[in-house]
Amino acid sequence: MLFSTAYAAGSAGAAPGSGDAFMMQMLLIGVLFLIFWMLVIRPNQKKMADHKAMVESVRRGDKVVTAGGLIGTVTKVMDDDEVQVEIAEKVRVNVVQSTLTHVYVKGEPAKDKKDTAKEAGKDTSKDEKKDD
Repeated sequence: MLFSTAYAAGSAGAAPGSGDAFMMQMLLIGVLFLIFWMLVIRPNQKKMADHKAMVESVRRGDKVVTAGGLIGTVTKVMDDDEVQVEIAEKVRVNVVQSTLTHVYVKGEPAKDKKDTAKEAGKDTSKDEKKDD
């Protein structure tokens, strides 16, 4: 015969300390779930909430980018989660709001050199006089 017969050691009951091993396994599973939640679930929920807030704040005149890469201006916000976007002159398409990936607010001004200099703490005016 090629295989030898294996005999199980008789166990009269639970080995001492087996409750501790079970608790350690449960603690390990809990720690792994906590790490998974911190690294994956929570950031994804935050990202989804930010996207939902962005999509709900879309209004007429906003410039938007769709998931398909189309860039256009919102001409009408419809009630059933759709917006009408003008992608070219006199070319309007209905788009599902959840497919909007970025919203440019129409009142968002372009930054010029003076604004960036003021933000950096530099004064561009030369009206200052030195006291001697």
